[in-house]
Amino acid sequence: MADAIDQWILGVDRALKTLTGGVVANRPNPSQATPENNLSPAEKSHAAALMRVNHTGEICAQALYEGQALTADSDTARKTLRDAAQEERDHLAWCAERLQELDARGSVFDPLFYGASFVMGALTGLAGDRVSLGFVEATEEQVVAHLDRHMQALPTADHKSRDIIKQMRRDEARHAEQAMAQGGEPLGTPAKGLMAMVSKVMTETAYRI
Repeated sequence: MADAIDQWILGVDRALKTLTGGVVANRPNPSQATPENNLSPAEKSHAAALMRVNHTGEICAQALYEGQALTADSDTARKTLRDAAQEERDHLAWCAERLQELDARGSVFDPLFYGASFVMGALTGLAGDRVSLGFVEATEEQVVAHLDRHMQALPTADHKSRDIIKQMRRDEARHAEQAMAQGGEPLGTPAKGLMAMVSKVMTETAYRI
């Protein structure tokens, strides 16, 4: 019982840090040595909107992994989820730094997205580790495709944002591979279609607000 209470307290602490900008990266920002190029006001606004979407995506990732780890059956699955979540925290911190550099901030709907994602993660975890890890693979597959589109959509001169996204893409692809290596069960097309619809709502909302 005491261990469960401790985990809940740590989870609440991580949630508060995620939503208040208190997450600190363990790894250096991939763009720290990249010079900042001049962007037109329109380019800067577009780049900021894209990075806000990525920032919101990382907030959702924290909530998903938190919910999945809470209801995971095995310590092995829980460790896989926690390890991936740590790298996602790096992504979150990097995106937050980039938003500051672009004189922008995160979406006002981030707390709502966090709550919805946490519930989704917890329910997925209750379905069993194989389904939960398969959900990770399907999620990361969609994230990789999403990041590919963002690299194409970024202003040509915005090398700093692009460097961050490139590293995020490498990490996300590895998370998908690790989830399947740990016994993840591929999700069916209907589930992936529903996930894509939910993702579209999040990305279009975060891009604007």
